[in-house]
Amino acid sequence: MAAPARRGRQWRSSGGSMRAAAGDVVGILILCLISVAAPLDFKYHHAEELEQYLKGVHAAYPSLTHLHSIGRSVEGRDLWVLVLGKFPTHHKIGIPEFKYVANMHGDETVGREILLHLIDFLVNSYGRDPVITRLLNNTRIHIMPTMNPDGFEATKVPDCYYTRGRYNRNGEDLNRNFPDAFENNSASIQPETRAVMDWIKNETFVLSANLHGGALVASYTFDNGNPVTGSLKGYSRSPDDDVFIHLAKTYSSNHASMYKGTGCDNRQTFPDGITNGYSWYQLEGGMQDYNYVWGQCFEITLELSCCKYPPADQLEKFWRDNKVALIEYIKQVHLGVKGQVTDKNGNPIPNAIVEAKGRPHVCPYRTNEQGEYFLLLLPGTYVINATVPGFKSMLKTVEIPDNTGNFSALKQDFSFPEVSDQIRSRLTSCPKTPLYQELTRASAAVKPTIHILVLMTVMLVIFK
Repeated sequence: MAAPARRGRQWRSSGGSMRAAAGDVVGILILCLISVAAPLDFKYHHAEELEQYLKGVHAAYPSLTHLHSIGRSVEGRDLWVLVLGKFPTHHKIGIPEFKYVANMHGDETVGREILLHLIDFLVNSYGRDPVITRLLNNTRIHIMPTMNPDGFEATKVPDCYYTRGRYNRNGEDLNRNFPDAFENNSASIQPETRAVMDWIKNETFVLSANLHGGALVASYTFDNGNPVTGSLKGYSRSPDDDVFIHLAKTYSSNHASMYKGTGCDNRQTFPDGITNGYSWYQLEGGMQDYNYVWGQCFEITLELSCCKYPPADQLEKFWRDNKVALIEYIKQVHLGVKGQVTDKNGNPIPNAIVEAKGRPHVCPYRTNEQGEYFLLLLPGTYVINATVPGFKSMLKTVEIPDNTGNFSALKQDFSFPEVSDQIRSRLTSCPKTPLYQELTRASAAVKPTIHILVLMTVMLVIFK
């Protein structure tokens, strides 16, 4: 404190001292800029360091980034999200939203650090690397390094297998805390979970991944299941199973070793380094199923390290192992088809249902407030069905190429000439109830009717 006071007195006493002080200030500013631009250390960054780093990146790249907190943890820590892209502060029509979330289990730490290094790589590559520049110009990327900051800070002694830091401050597992599409989840929704649910509701996320530790595999929807999704055969299949397999393989095949499928010991292997979540183990209240059913967002779970909390001197290798896979996975947000649904005056129609024929979602995918839809589909021919409640559906056949390299999905708009701006659909959402459980009950209720009809037919034949 003494040195700044002396400089203050010199500033007031003479012009020469003022120039010297000004030079000191400029030097400090330059030093600050250099420190911001300097490479990120390979170490564990605790709450204050993580916050300082994110704020530093935003200060250095204000036009490329947007930093905000989506809520607070039980202990009051901010849940920071850094958004990167050409339009970081708001959604831009036609530009898909992507997210990475790490550290929802506080003692699974690798994802937390490699997402910081991903941020560092993206901001330093923008304008220098043509691929990264095009990716950021055409994608809005949201990065949440930690969903469970309390759990991370509570993990005082790193362990490869298990600590209480897995849970939030209330002792709840955040990856068992979301509404479930297959059974009633009695767990009390935690502040961290509620913040993520609201975040999903307020954005138009298309693709996502959540980063974990304790295994080496890419796991995909569904994590839970029932007979409707094929659980009796040990596999819970979503309507977009082919897309999920592609997404999981995209990550595993671009990872340094995940694709080998050897897992972490000889007892468990994963062909191609991927697995259906339910086939691995059944999980109720998981985040990836919630994203897919209620968020219209395809999410997979990435298990990145056999040791949950490895030594810091291994972090650089983890970054090298995952760097290419992280980028290639983001590109997949440009798979499939996108567009707008409008009325006869060109005004957007929110809440219109837009689905690919043969791929019905238990909670139908609907347009956002700008009338936009995004459907992740593999290359091929599809019939896209757009429906405005109360009006005749519109069908369009599309030939979808692989446009991930061009950073733009195929564009297919729908215009409803009979719909005026006075007749608009209000945004609605499906209830957070076990929708697949209800579907199973409905199917069971229909079966006796079918049996009775068959019996009546047989009786008629007999009596004739």
